[in-house]
Amino acid sequence: MLPSERDVRYLESLYPPDPDLERVRAGMEAQGMPDIAIRPAYGRLLTLLVAASGARRVLEIGALAGYSAICLARGLPPGGRLISLEKNPDYARVAHAHVAAAGLADRVEIRVGDALTLMPALVAEPAHPSFDLVFIDADKQHYPDYLEWSLRLLRPGGLLVADNALMHGRVADPVHTAPAVEAMRRFNRRVATDGRLVSTMLPAYDGLVLARVREG
Repeated sequence: MLPSERDVRYLESLYPPDPDLERVRAGMEAQGMPDIAIRPAYGRLLTLLVAASGARRVLEIGALAGYSAICLARGLPPGGRLISLEKNPDYARVAHAHVAAAGLADRVEIRVGDALTLMPALVAEPAHPSFDLVFIDADKQHYPDYLEWSLRLLRPGGLLVADNALMHGRVADPVHTAPAVEAMRRFNRRVATDGRLVSTMLPAYDGLVLARVREG
């Protein structure tokens, strides 16, 4: 059984306000951006995953206003690096401002452009340094493509994290056949069955995908 909103509010009340993330929420509202940033508990989970895995190089697909970038960057060790890809240049500017205000500009690089152009460019970079963790939270219709490029960019043992596997119930309901929904179904099936991955999916945060690239 999923937690009720009352339970969620109770758990959130245990943590002090986070000025950096509250600034992001306020900035999104001021800029008229969609309120689709991750929930606070999910943000703390991302920080924990980065820190616990010892990730030094992290890739984010979909920056929006910088909320998840801040959470990811907080888990990095000294000298760690996050590259965040954002298609909308206006969103990228907002995200950069929020990351800088959080004191994390030295470890976050926001690249502007279509992720399906920028990810192949990362593969083609000299020495092609592999990533330790990839977080996907962008255009749902392209999730299967993001998965393939992520597998080329992740090192053996690297982690893949993805949001919105359920798309607010639409993916599990066969009546919904929109291209984005069908793409997410393909993504979920591939994560669950791809021999290169060890994975699980949780019905939290609109469907949370966690996967690890097999070694050897």
